[in-house]
Amino acid sequence: MPAAAPVADGRSTRWEAHRRARREELVQAALRAITQHGPGVGVDEIAAAAGTSKTALYRHFADKEQLYLAVADRVSRRILRDLVAAASEHVRPRAALGAVIATYLRLVEHDPDVYWFVTRGAGSMATSSSSAAGGASDPLAGLTQAVSAEFARSIARQLRAAGLDAATAEPWAHGLVGMVRAAADHWMGTPVPEGGRRTPAAVLAEQLTALAWGGLSRAPLASSSSSTTATTTGAASDVRTAPAAQQTPQTDRRDPAAQHHLEETP
Repeated sequence: MPAAAPVADGRSTRWEAHRRARREELVQAALRAITQHGPGVGVDEIAAAAGTSKTALYRHFADKEQLYLAVADRVSRRILRDLVAAASEHVRPRAALGAVIATYLRLVEHDPDVYWFVTRGAGSMATSSSSAAGGASDPLAGLTQAVSAEFARSIARQLRAAGLDAATAEPWAHGLVGMVRAAADHWMGTPVPEGGRRTPAAVLAEQLTALAWGGLSRAPLASSSSSTTATTTGAASDVRTAPAAQQTPQTDRRDPAAQHHLEETP
């Protein structure tokens, strides 16, 4: 007769739930501290924001790197959630692409310190051991992979619907995501000259959308008939009729009150 499964101890279960909740509170405090002190924030400032001590903080995180990775995971989940929500509001592929790019740029612009904390390794928060092991070398790698996978599925559907080979969907998707990340980093990382003005997020989003969609919509031309090409590129007529700089940025259809920042709770 098989042995009965062990019964979970109620106290142990409650304690584990308490630990998870406390870790979430500490991560949220870390995000507040980053917003207040900048991406170079230290553990002392994070502990102060949490109303606790470094010793108490390390009861929940083995070291500062674990805390950093927990923050990076929270930010990645927030970005992914908002990107998926933005894409789901649109039926036309170009509109969905534009919404995803615009949402990503808004999140970066609203919380640049949080973004730099995560993407640049948080200074002393991320240790060299994690980079050597591939852990924190790119804390947004999981996010990049998830978004690329979503784009790849969407592109593959469009290619198959046009009777084309979908094998190129994955590399195209990764290239698209890499382009947007690199453009966002350059956009936020380039100092604005005195008296100058950074390109508005909506304008940059439309420029990147026009560039990406122009490539995606024309890519099948070399391997498809004119009728197939018309099917796959008809939605891109707005790209062909005007240069990117002259196009009107897409209107964000979401309720502004519902837009989230990177430091907010999930």
